[in-house]
Amino acid sequence: MSISFKTPRLAVRGLILQDNHLLMVNAYGGGVSDLLCLPGGGVEPGTSLPDNLIREVHEETGLTVSVGVPALVNEFHDPDTGFHQVEVVFRCRLETGQLDPSWRDPEDIVTDRHWVSRDQISALHFRPISLPELAWGKSQSAPTYDALETIVR
Repeated sequence: MSISFKTPRLAVRGLILQDNHLLMVNAYGGGVSDLLCLPGGGVEPGTSLPDNLIREVHEETGLTVSVGVPALVNEFHDPDTGFHQVEVVFRCRLETGQLDPSWRDPEDIVTDRHWVSRDQISALHFRPISLPELAWGKSQSAPTYDALETIVR
């Protein structure tokens, strides 16, 4: 089988802490995995990264955020398909809204939304693996980089 490598997909994600709990969403639709990630998604050309993130967070959660500084550049790939994604994770602040179980993601991918404590996260299947340090660690000022890793399901 010949693999054709494509231009990496650019995505944005929001690191949103509220009352020392981190907002996480399911990474895959249809119950194919229990993997959790930060809310966000693909970037639409001609729109700034922060504006894309505000849109994605609202679509997936119903919440409105303000976007702060970048916290992480993360990337992963699937060597079997050639898929490669580069994500810019921004620190965000919740401006308005509450999680509502009846909220529907228009793309029908995100169906689970959770506020997760530092104590709870270690028992969960999540990416990027550096998330606990990123959210609750002492070094919260300078952006970091997570090297390319193979996609996880």
